[in-house]
Amino acid sequence: MLTIGEVADRSGVPHTALRFYEERGLITSERTAGNQRRYARAVLRRLAFIRTAQRVGLSLEEIHDALDLLPQRRTPTKVDWSRLSKSWRGEIEARIDALQRLRDNLTSCIGCGCLSLKSCGLINSDDDLAKLGPGAPRLKAATEGGI
Repeated sequence: MLTIGEVADRSGVPHTALRFYEERGLITSERTAGNQRRYARAVLRRLAFIRTAQRVGLSLEEIHDALDLLPQRRTPTKVDWSRLSKSWRGEIEARIDALQRLRDNLTSCIGCGCLSLKSCGLINSDDDLAKLGPGAPRLKAATEGGI
């Protein structure tokens, strides 16, 4: 069993992140009689899985859902990574395509944030948002729980 400091040192994950991951159900620990966290060594592989999945752009919720697919919440194996990463491929390809379109159209964007200009080729190329009124309707909706 490893202390939180040992896990932080070995994994490169700060102890604050370890506590956060534990609160979110991504990792687990046992408690000593003195209420100190102790982690099984297998948590190091689980942390490597989490960090790698984050690097490819997955949210913690998506990572949590993937880890929940493993029998008895066991440590992911190479086979698990291969299977799970195939299921993420479509989403990752869509993100790459969106970033490439952004890169290719960036010089035509004036960056004002209104997203309703008829000439905006990034998000509102056909000015579909004009019918939603003035301003930045996507930003308004995001803060109000809409669109």
